[in-house]
Amino acid sequence: MGCGALGSVIGAHLARLPDVELYAYDVLAEHMRAIRERGLKISGVADFTVRLNATSEPSEIPPCDFGVFATKSIHTRAAIEQTAHVFGPSAAVCSVQNGLGNEEMIAERVRYVIRGATGLAVHMREPGHAGIEFYGDVWIGPFEPSGTPYSLVEELAVLMNRAGLHFVPLRDARGAQWTKLIFNSAANGVGALTGLHHGAAARFVPTAALYEALLQEGEVVARALDIVLTSDPRELVAEGARAPTKRYASMLVDVLAQHPTEVDFINGAIADHGEKLGVPVPLNRAVWQLLKGLEHSWSNPS
Repeated sequence: MGCGALGSVIGAHLARLPDVELYAYDVLAEHMRAIRERGLKISGVADFTVRLNATSEPSEIPPCDFGVFATKSIHTRAAIEQTAHVFGPSAAVCSVQNGLGNEEMIAERVRYVIRGATGLAVHMREPGHAGIEFYGDVWIGPFEPSGTPYSLVEELAVLMNRAGLHFVPLRDARGAQWTKLIFNSAANGVGALTGLHHGAAARFVPTAALYEALLQEGEVVARALDIVLTSDPRELVAEGARAPTKRYASMLVDVLAQHPTEVDFINGAIADHGEKLGVPVPLNRAVWQLLKGLEHSWSNPS
């Protein structure tokens, strides 16, 4: 499985099951080396350390029944190209990543694909150490074009729930994925452009208004696609605003580190769908344009 912050948390829980053979894979050799030498530490609302197989060499991974991709969306294509050989014709790969488009890339190399959306809040503290701010549901369902049997979705959910997580199997997970996507289009986009943590952006009148306008724009696109959201994304906004600690959007963390963001897969994806459908999406397109310009500025263009 991919072993960033989210992958580390999922992997750490799975590693506590004695009947599961688990391999963590990440291109960050320092992270994998720390796990091999000291174990994988989890802190925050849970506190434990586990031992598991960790490698930065795809050739060291044996054939797997399931894969879980939790990498940044910008790395999905490279990740599946590096690891596709470990997934046989009956294996399934689940994406629990942000945004749209990850399942399509995975499906180019793997027969069965599971789409997912996560409500966990996690972050890396240091190599070999991931923090959990709070637990939440992870919704999974078949990626429809791949013809994934629902029994595989249920099997993965049972395994994850045995490990102490809360995976919810759905026959159609698009509503859950789009609920998280629309929330992210506001929380990540506004946070990355303003530098405000989630609560501050939700309480400041101008940015709160932009939140609401982005949510409405995404909802119109979802309706045009006949996707029924599983909940109101405003509930996620309110939950984040009530948090006792400051929550910084992952896209803001990337901007502060001058790392490429996932804006193509979030605001850009909503804008692309809307424009194809003839649905006005000026705000999502503007957020995409502004963040692409910001990323471009880091290369010091003349």
